[in-house]
Amino acid sequence: MAYAGKILGLHDEALVSLAKADLAGRILLGLTEDTTCSDLSRILGRFRRLHPQVAVRTKVRMSLVLRSMLERGELDVAIIQVFAHEVRPADIVLLREHLHWVKSRDLELEGGSPVPFLSFDEDCFYRRWAIDIGQDGGADLETVFECSSAAGIVAAVQAGLGVALLSDRHLRPEMEIIGERLPAPPPLAYVARRAKKARNPALESFVSELQTEISRYGKLALAG
Repeated sequence: MAYAGKILGLHDEALVSLAKADLAGRILLGLTEDTTCSDLSRILGRFRRLHPQVAVRTKVRMSLVLRSMLERGELDVAIIQVFAHEVRPADIVLLREHLHWVKSRDLELEGGSPVPFLSFDEDCFYRRWAIDIGQDGGADLETVFECSSAAGIVAAVQAGLGVALLSDRHLRPEMEIIGERLPAPPPLAYVARRAKKARNPALESFVSELQTEISRYGKLALAG
């Protein structure tokens, strides 16, 4: 399947290369860390080979930061993660997945005591959701570890330091999903979202590449 996909990709490049206009311009692109090592990198590389006159300027930030940058007009388009109920009609959905409360199988949670929470940093919307439900009385959380990277949170869970919110891609065999005591997290979606006023031929061509990829494979593969 991988070989067939590569052949199809080369075929598409040949067709586009023969038919393309001299596309030029600039795209201000925002990515999250886990989308930099994924199908998206391959799509971006192909786009730059096909359109060498288009300058792509990329910034890697957390989803909440990218959303703010879009609102301020500092980006043309961003690949961000949102809760599924926050997907907008104009968004291009790249991937859907679930969010889970997880812990090490060796960690015993004591009843009546605060749940030790392994948190992403303050720019993470998982964290904000968890804090909100805690304030509403849905969970008694005590933040014992804070880290900006998924790899750090995964390592902390595996070490038995506490409980974390992780998506499907970051689950490991030695982890246990917590089905009781904590409220069920909302499902997630990765989307391509454009700034409200961002419209130019280069941007529309890049967005079209994403849509073609989704139409062919149904979703994008992201780093786990």
